[in-house]
Amino acid sequence: MSVISIAIQKGGSGKTTTAINLAAALQHMGKTILLFDADPQANLSQSLGVLDEPEKNLFTELKKEIAGESGDLQQVIIQTKSGLPLVPSSIELAGAELELVSVYGREQVFSWLLEPLKNKYDFIFIDCPPAIGMLTVNALVASDYVLMPLQAEFLPLKGLRSFMHHFKAVKSKLNRNLEVLGFMLTRYDERKTMNRQVYRQLEQEFGDKAFRTHIRSNIQLSKAQEAGTDIFSFDKHSHGAQDYQNLAEEFIRKLAK
Repeated sequence: MSVISIAIQKGGSGKTTTAINLAAALQHMGKTILLFDADPQANLSQSLGVLDEPEKNLFTELKKEIAGESGDLQQVIIQTKSGLPLVPSSIELAGAELELVSVYGREQVFSWLLEPLKNKYDFIFIDCPPAIGMLTVNALVASDYVLMPLQAEFLPLKGLRSFMHHFKAVKSKLNRNLEVLGFMLTRYDERKTMNRQVYRQLEQEFGDKAFRTHIRSNIQLSKAQEAGTDIFSFDKHSHGAQDYQNLAEEFIRKLAK
């Protein structure tokens, strides 16, 4: 069992799209998956058709832990129409981030919440906020790996380098077992010189941590999220489905090394 944070210090990088569609591809390969929406914007929850905030969600259980009680994620997991189990988010998580600052063991709260679930799934994917705050730190401390999607442009590459500074701090001080699984490019167009240059730079700086699979620009990925489902349920013959299937296969190979 592995917990993987999907994180990067940049919005619009494809974190949520990757969380949904990589999880769906792995589920089609026979793996058991749990999605965990740690972003107060709740993009993951909404992209899986959860438009109204459930009465019980990540925030309600986080509040229990902050109050010194035991939260229970099992009771908040919902089955989405794509068949992916989800711990839904809440807009109130933004306030909880401030409350966490004064909590004993503040970086460990997600770890405590996830511990009872670890033997029930092959993979737990945490969709992180696009910033380094207590929610993202909690996710990284609870994780075995971090997967970083980024657009194939130079500004996101700078954001990646900034994120790596925080990653190293979390690894050295809070979670020595945390590893980078890899970096993957989204909205990729092989015809664009800049896209190819960014990939070459990733390879030069990070070697085999740069995924060879790129996620091409594909409108069907956006349409699938609008429909509240994954790309395989929406259009299994699309480039998006093909790319995420390839990514899932490379993902499994990287873990096996």
